[in-house]
Amino acid sequence: MTIRLHVPDQPTPEDREAVLAPLRAYNEAAFGPGRAEPLAILLHDEDGHTIGGLWGRSNYDWLFVEYLALPEAMRGQRLGSRLIAEAERIARERGCCGIWLDTFAFQARGFYEKLGFTVFGTLEDHPRGSRRFFLSKRLEG
Repeated sequence: MTIRLHVPDQPTPEDREAVLAPLRAYNEAAFGPGRAEPLAILLHDEDGHTIGGLWGRSNYDWLFVEYLALPEAMRGQRLGSRLIAEAERIARERGCCGIWLDTFAFQARGFYEKLGFTVFGTLEDHPRGSRRFFLSKRLEG
């Protein structure tokens, strides 16, 4: 069998799944099914339009928050705290023992730390001259 490298201009969902399939099989053989579940907690305006929210997924007993975004004008109204609180509630409901996420130095590290998250890793020069922080929070009972 001849194997070659290929870099598609526009990777497809099928390409992603083909890459994930052997990894998923390996992980499931080692730890069992991950019970991956997506999570979306959306903010709607008075017209019902989605204007921000939280996007993530739970897998192997942890919830990963991929995105948390609010319109600039909505900041400082405790909406971010409410989104995290709801994510924590759902994570507990799903049997997760913690939540993890990442944020850039110019974003919201202090916000997450006020909510009980702690830094467990730092990536220097991402973007160059700055940092990316990885934070987690263990959930009690």
